[in-house]
Amino acid sequence: MSQFNPVSRLRAALRNPPLTLALIGAVILPFILVLALTGAYAIQVLEQHTRTRMQEDIELIARAIRLPLSHAMERGHEVTVEQALESAFSINRVYGVYVYDEKGKVIYTSGRTGAEMPSQRAQSLAEGGQRRGEFAQAGAVNIYSYFVPLTDSGERVIGLLQLTRRGSDFDLYMTNIRNHGLSVLIISGLLLTAVILLGQRLIVGRPLQRINTGLERIRRGQRDYTFQVQGPAEVASLSRALNRMLNAIDASHQQLNEQLKREERLKDQLHQSQKLAAIGQLAAGVAHELGSPLAVVDGKAQRLLRQTDLPEKLTRDLTSIRSEGARMERIIRQLLDYGRSNPLDRKPIAVEIPIRSALNTLPAIHSEGLTIDLELAPELASLTLNVDRIRLEQALINLLHNACQAAKNRVIIRGVKDNSRVLISFQDDGKGFDETIRDQLFEPFFTTKPTGQGTGLGLAVAHAAAHDHQGYIEAESSAGNGACFTLVLPINEPAINKELTHVDQG
Repeated sequence: MSQFNPVSRLRAALRNPPLTLALIGAVILPFILVLALTGAYAIQVLEQHTRTRMQEDIELIARAIRLPLSHAMERGHEVTVEQALESAFSINRVYGVYVYDEKGKVIYTSGRTGAEMPSQRAQSLAEGGQRRGEFAQAGAVNIYSYFVPLTDSGERVIGLLQLTRRGSDFDLYMTNIRNHGLSVLIISGLLLTAVILLGQRLIVGRPLQRINTGLERIRRGQRDYTFQVQGPAEVASLSRALNRMLNAIDASHQQLNEQLKREERLKDQLHQSQKLAAIGQLAAGVAHELGSPLAVVDGKAQRLLRQTDLPEKLTRDLTSIRSEGARMERIIRQLLDYGRSNPLDRKPIAVEIPIRSALNTLPAIHSEGLTIDLELAPELASLTLNVDRIRLEQALINLLHNACQAAKNRVIIRGVKDNSRVLISFQDDGKGFDETIRDQLFEPFFTTKPTGQGTGLGLAVAHAAAHDHQGYIEAESSAGNGACFTLVLPINEPAINKELTHVDQG
């Protein structure tokens, strides 16, 4: 229930506010506050300046009519006095004018009345000889009065001039200033807020929205997404960092997938090795048990054939028994080779020797109608390998027989040195092998030949010999262009972490 609590949501929003709200709280509001304080101070200064200027306006008017008024009073020209007083109202800033004699008695008035002073105060101000201004209440009206002593040509005080102005003029003017100032502050604040928010959206908001959209696509599985490096330097730097992170994650995923595939292959190879080892042990046991009975059968058939008076049919049957026995003996020999677990009898030997030895043992039935080309690189002439000659020759013989059985017209035997390895390949021009059986090529008893024409042990024996020498066999096939089996052996150091069977599509 707490996740739907408005208070909890508010607290969460305050802890992690959106960028716009954070910008308003951290930038705009403080700036508007500073602007308001600055504006208030400016308005206050302006009000004081305006109040002073309005007072100075009254002072200027008083100074302007002081001399004509003093001369008119000294000479007793009443008309001139009235004209001077009327001239003060032509400026439209004077509320009332009062003229006092040296005794403080009002002798002339003009404009609004009711703001005159008592005689004693007027006399006191006149005798003081100083100009001054003050605010006073005249009934319900607040007025501002400015006093100027009037003197004759001998500088003797002959009266007092009082100019008044309504205090409401000051208040109204100050109110207008405050209203205008407040309006300017509000409009400026709103415009500033709009400009900052719009700039934030254009410069920061949109790039961040694109980044957020990209992250959402990545979350949904679009791993190849690339962030556009746009916007301010900080946002562009963030985009580049995200792209580097995605590249690193992709590289890590690829490495992990490759590692998983390698582990899966190694598991399969381990399982296959265990299975083949079990089959090898079984095959060796079966071959050992069958060897003696077959030798007895072959021996008795051979002794019977030495008789000269045997019927022709019996002779053919005995010959067939010996032929099939010989075939079974070859199978048993291959079973023993496959199941052999004896340590290798390694000796240094020239690379060419087991290759040519395998070629010399090729039966005539295989070579009949076939062209067999031997292409050995010159550097193999002086190259030696530390190998078990018998096991290596048997592997080469089996690979050569396999190529001859699959070939139509030609078999090419190639030998080259590749860095720290020796590659011996057998290329035929047959129909190749189907990709669906690639993983079964080196399994014992697997063959694509018709029943009776193959035991399925040749490649398995060759594969086992290669593995015992820390090597492997590559199998390549191209539809209609035959197959190529390459025996890869290390020259110096044993191959480390090599797969038991390395197969590439040609």
